[in-house]
Amino acid sequence: MNTQKIVTSIALIVAVISGIIYLNSQKVKRGAGGEAVTITPRVISPSSDTTTFPSTEVKSKRYELAREITTPDGFINTNGKPVTIDEFIGKKVVLVDFWTYSCINCQRTTPYLNAWYEKYKDKGLVIIGLHTPEFEFEKIYQNVLDATNRLGIKYPVVLDNDYSTWNAYQNRFWPRKYLINIDGYVIYDHIGEGRYEETEQKIQDALAERMVVLGENGAINQTVTKELSQEDGPRSSEVYFGSARSDQQKNFLFPNNSWNITPEFAQNSFANANIVYTYTAKDVFFVAEAGIETVVEILLDGKPLGSLAGADIIKTTDGKSVVKIKEARLYKIIQGDKSEIHTLKFIIQKQDLKAFTFTFG
Repeated sequence: MNTQKIVTSIALIVAVISGIIYLNSQKVKRGAGGEAVTITPRVISPSSDTTTFPSTEVKSKRYELAREITTPDGFINTNGKPVTIDEFIGKKVVLVDFWTYSCINCQRTTPYLNAWYEKYKDKGLVIIGLHTPEFEFEKIYQNVLDATNRLGIKYPVVLDNDYSTWNAYQNRFWPRKYLINIDGYVIYDHIGEGRYEETEQKIQDALAERMVVLGENGAINQTVTKELSQEDGPRSSEVYFGSARSDQQKNFLFPNNSWNITPEFAQNSFANANIVYTYTAKDVFFVAEAGIETVVEILLDGKPLGSLAGADIIKTTDGKSVVKIKEARLYKIIQGDKSEIHTLKFIIQKQDLKAFTFTFG
């Protein structure tokens, strides 16, 4: 091999190595393991203690320290920078919200989180949305980014694809909120929807304590965000189409047996396949995706939806009620006034739609 070829080969190897180093530099840095890491509490000098709020000794006995975010898989609304809980201890109050974007309960909670963020971000509140996926498609960064934009979320979102932070908090629910005070202790947590006024009052109390600790002037607005009423009528349980949650789908959902059942979803193998399901609820939601946009005709008790059509329903010129399925997300099918018993029928025009769940409101 002559000198010119040797130089060219070395240059090529250097270029490849440089490319690999660059690509690796763009990836999220992952920890060595998924172990739970307890954050370091705020160090307090005796002169800074206050009798207005519980002492650190009382807090250490009453509350648990927050857990750090571990092995994150991506960041949204952070200008590309990693975010940790520890960086805010001694400076801010942190509200951690575990959510996943196709969860209707999470979607109904988001407007309150958005309101609190706008209301208190300049008063010392940080909200971190820990996105822990229920389905594989919710691990895809672009899908989460699109959902974040669609829901108007401006606060930081961290992808927790491997459930490491979820497990660190020993969480089992979507959504779930953990409120961390300036000292680093989890002083309040709430599972599911509701109790928004109570949660906001806890936020206000934590922010008031922060102001005293940091010697800041001013006051925390004591008004709370108005809570929208939700009907508490009878409601069918969530239905999973995949075999990992249930093995009854072929018997009561798919009358023409044209479906392939996988652990996570059911996929129709022929055009014009049907789903038929009788439910009790006010609202109906459908989590699905399709590689090619697929039109699904919806019948309620054998008729088009009429006034009960959800936000994603399109009414065609020939009087049909349809929904166009493509991106992997939750589709709003029925929006009723009260909980009632009805039978839904889906007629799916193309094959290979993936059906994940029915959820009810």
